[in-house]
Amino acid sequence: MPLPSPSLAQLLKTPNLVTLCRIFLIPVFLAFLSKGRYTYALYLFLAAGATDALDGTVARWSGTRTELGAFLDPFADKLLLLSAFVVLTIENSFPAWVLSVIVIRDVVIVFGYFMFAFFAGERMPVRPSYIGKTSTVLQLACVVGALVRFDTYSQEYWYALVYTMVAVTTLSGIHYAYRGLVWLSRREPEIFA
Repeated sequence: MPLPSPSLAQLLKTPNLVTLCRIFLIPVFLAFLSKGRYTYALYLFLAAGATDALDGTVARWSGTRTELGAFLDPFADKLLLLSAFVVLTIENSFPAWVLSVIVIRDVVIVFGYFMFAFFAGERMPVRPSYIGKTSTVLQLACVVGALVRFDTYSQEYWYALVYTMVAVTTLSGIHYAYRGLVWLSRREPEIFA
């Protein structure tokens, strides 16, 4: 079933505008990052994080939650985080295998979502889990740590943070896959017979 296209009124609601601003800040953030201007990149990254908290708060308080906003907000978060990890990996702040874990987890989640929607003939509700939220917070902490060059101050804490983030990110991917399989088995039990 094709998704209805969002109306201009939906798109222009304040929380969605805040989220769109966050998406438009990503190229500027990446430009600072690629030029080695880590302080400016850090300020923009923190501003993007503040708008992330702001758009959700405004949507809840004003009662302007939309289906579009429910899609745009995590999309903006993922786009910012993935692009930050890609550039920081190129800049040797993270080893390539760390980026691989994050990308594989996100690809599996997105592919699984569309695969389950195809088999069940309906869209699966998207609700972040506590493990997923924790992995996002740890990923944010790693990006901030890389931008402030935390690894030069305390390498053992830096490695502990990175390895913890990778472990929780992996665990959240497994958890989302499990939740998806449970959801699908309730709708299409013959697939699992």
